[in-house]
Order: sequence, then structure tokens, then C-alpha cells
Amino acid sequence: MHPRLLWLLSALLLAACSSQPVRTANKPKPSTTTPSISQITVDSAQRQEVLLYALGLLDVGYQFGGKNPEAGLDCSGMVRFIYQNAVGVNLPHNAAQIARLARPIARAELAAGDLVFFNTQGRPFSHVGIYLGDGRFVHAPSSGGKIKVETLEKRYFADRFEGGRTLFVAN
Repeated sequence: MHPRLLWLLSALLLAACSSQPVRTANKPKPSTTTPSISQITVDSAQRQEVLLYALGLLDVGYQFGGKNPEAGLDCSGMVRFIYQNAVGVNLPHNAAQIARLARPIARAELAAGDLVFFNTQGRPFSHVGIYLGDGRFVHAPSSGGKIKVETLEKRYFADRFEGGRTLFVAN
């Protein structure tokens, strides 16, 4: 891992203290409707907020259909929770629907806070995670698991990688 990225991730983990981040008053209020791709305008300056929320959810238990950290989260529930609380974007609770809302980007263009998609159930875009940088991403793996960091180079994920997508207006 690149030393600068390792330092940044360490600093973010220490800042997050493994607790759920607290939403401050100056953050945008979450929308109650699901946006279309043309309505999503997440500024790149908000990437750090997405990362802090993602890292703050490490070790939260997996729960199929889970919508909040207290009950547990599945992969799309995790992404939805993070984007809603970090930047006020209300995403669907479905990886394939999130993929349709996001703009495709090349793997080389992935930046922290972007989304990575996998075919883990024999259908396109059946799993999603949040890219951290340096080939690593946060995801809610499966029943009995906990939210954790993985690498795109791990054979399981490398074989199932479908691509990266972004919700940020400037990547």
C-alpha cells in the first residue's frame, strides 16, 4: 500500500473511532425521493465525508435487507446509508439500481468514494462496495459477516469485478 494512502486511512480510522459518524447541521438534508442520474450532484469535495462514514461502519454486522447499522446492513443498504448520511443523496436499496444511477468510469479513474460493482450472484451488478483507493474497498460481504475492507486484487473479487461507477460530478 502506498505510504501516503496508508497514513490517510490510518488517520481516517482514528478519526472515526469505529463509531457511527455524527451528522452535523451544515450537511445537506437527505432527500426522500430516489433521484435520477441527472439529479445527482455530489461535489468531489465531499469524498472525505463518504470515506469517514464508510470507515465508521467497519465491523457492523451483515443483515440481508438491512437499512441501518443497529440492525445490520447489506451491501446496497450500506452504500445507501453512507451516501444519505454523508452527502444527503437518497439512493435505492438495490445494487443494480444504484449502478444505473451512477456514471461508469474506468478502473484507472476510480477515486475514493466511488462505487465498485461485482457479479456475485450470477447477475450483473449484484454486489457493491465503496472504493477507498489503492485497490481497496469497503463492503458488506454476506450473511454472518461484517463490513470490512477488501482488495480488488483478491481472486474472488478480481474474477467478478464488473466496473467502477461514480456519483461525483467531477472525478
